[in-house]
Amino acid sequence: MARRCDLTGKTVLSGNNVSHANNKTRRRFLPNLQETTLLSDVLGAVKLRLSTRAIRTIEHNGGLDAYILSQSNSKLTEEGASLKRRLLKATAKKDAKAA
Repeated sequence: MARRCDLTGKTVLSGNNVSHANNKTRRRFLPNLQETTLLSDVLGAVKLRLSTRAIRTIEHNGGLDAYILSQSNSKLTEEGASLKRRLLKATAKKDAKAA
């Protein structure tokens, strides 16, 4: 499983450890990924692997549905874009059933 956020695409970065003697050795900066289950108004429970920053952004935007619908497809990963398509399809189906 890749160390990559399912919605934002945040991934591993690389850099240097720098000692007091200014020696440089390569290191990796890993994203803080969490397995989370988020509740969608239309889809129900959705299990995703998200960075903590993405979780905070989703909470700030008012939930998973509001966050995904506010983002353009170019800013979402493939997983996020497919989730957005599922959300739009389920919303249209729900509206057609209600009418």
